[in-house]
Amino acid sequence: MNTQINSIKRQISDVHNGLIWAGTSYNKRLSQLKENELFVRPLPSVHSIAEIIAHIISWRKDTILKLKTGRGKLTDDQPENWRSNEELKSIGWKKLREEDNSTLSELFELLQDKDDTFLNECYYDPEFGGNYPYSFVLEGMLHHDIYHLGQIGLVIKLLKG
Repeated sequence: MNTQINSIKRQISDVHNGLIWAGTSYNKRLSQLKENELFVRPLPSVHSIAEIIAHIISWRKDTILKLKTGRGKLTDDQPENWRSNEELKSIGWKKLREEDNSTLSELFELLQDKDDTFLNECYYDPEFGGNYPYSFVLEGMLHHDIYHLGQIGLVIKLLKG
């Protein structure tokens, strides 16, 4: 049975591409913007949308690593946690969005053949310094994505001022 895993996948998918009760999906929000707006920090202490998307990708890649190997590598203090606008501009928005979509697809593919008992199996999390059930990282990733979706909404309001 994979009822819980399918629910997590559906919720993550909806946050990125679907209809969500709490607001607007990533795709709908991002479609409101011109490429040059995506790399703007509306205030010096506020991340650009490109920086936020790259941050989400980094944590999703680490979740994929955890699913594949049982052990993550990323921590808050590593440079790939928050890459600079300059680095991201050199990569380009199109490539960044392709990576966002491909990592989302890879995550769903890895979960495709798992049943709900997998959610109770454990992986090692270097950020929290211990072993945790996979439900912790998958539900946490959903919460993380929703948090940053709200942050993107605020950045858009500041940009459109």
